[in-house]
Amino acid sequence: MSILPKKNELGFYEIRLESIGGLGANLAGKMLAEAGVLGLGLNGMNFSSYGSEKKGSPVKAFIRFSDPDVQIRAASPIERPHVVGVFHEALYKTVDVVSGLDAHGIVLVNTTRDFDEVREELHLEYGTLALVDALGIAVEEKTKVNTAMLGALFRICDFLDPEAMRAVIRKTFEKKYSHLVEPNLRTFDRGYNEVAFKSYEVPEGSAGKEFVRPEPLLGYETQPIGGVIVNPGNSILKDLSASRQGFLPEYHDSKCIHCAACDTVCPDFCFVWEEGTDKKGRPQMFLSGIDYQYCKGCLKCVQACPVEALTEMREEIGYAEEHRVPQKFILAAN
Repeated sequence: MSILPKKNELGFYEIRLESIGGLGANLAGKMLAEAGVLGLGLNGMNFSSYGSEKKGSPVKAFIRFSDPDVQIRAASPIERPHVVGVFHEALYKTVDVVSGLDAHGIVLVNTTRDFDEVREELHLEYGTLALVDALGIAVEEKTKVNTAMLGALFRICDFLDPEAMRAVIRKTFEKKYSHLVEPNLRTFDRGYNEVAFKSYEVPEGSAGKEFVRPEPLLGYETQPIGGVIVNPGNSILKDLSASRQGFLPEYHDSKCIHCAACDTVCPDFCFVWEEGTDKKGRPQMFLSGIDYQYCKGCLKCVQACPVEALTEMREEIGYAEEHRVPQKFILAAN
């Protein structure tokens, strides 16, 4: 008798994890697959897809399970998942994270917002939404987001044995990082216990979300004539906001001494300056704010500031847009 709650036409139960580099989705996918294969005797497959292998770039992890008598010969990306795990809300800007989701599928999101607000942003008409504050848990326990997300995923995939994952966590950390065993076990348990669910009624006959395969921007049919790169990475059009892993610098104007220590260490030209005069009437540059479009949340400026005019804060949806001070560029004419 199968223990899998659902299966597609090939006999697979499929999970897709949507994340950015640095949050541990690739490792979470491996551990999830291992729990099903070694813990329950299921057939399983795990692999990931990512681009430039750098922190902050989009990452997808894929996990397939099948009954022991069903071989998995498909190694293609998962287009019709039963479960989607979203590790970072900033992905909404550039990635259709629920593309192809099964009509009765479950979406797990790392967030502090309420169900209806997240549902609206995801354009999710029906199915089940699961929310967990994985980042908050990780910060409090001094661990990482992926362990909390794994706990929530084990609650969703209730055919998996959470005790098997606890054993994997112990085995992973006990030799070299024994001090991290208990914090990661607590993180996993909190993710498992603190995830919340809300279901939206599925109309009869609904097929779920249509999967849309994104076209490559620079393919042989879509490349501009002459092979021109119209949006180079160092242009004013770049947007690094999706690279932030939940934190950004908060600027306190009243404490700032305009020493430019922050600007010296910033790798992405985030700080905006205006010319003025000091108390003696001498010309001086004054910091007016941060252009968050170019801020990837490295927080080097927070470490460099000598007067705590820049402090680390957990990013809230809409904060960067409301407090952004745009750069003033002068475009030279040919």
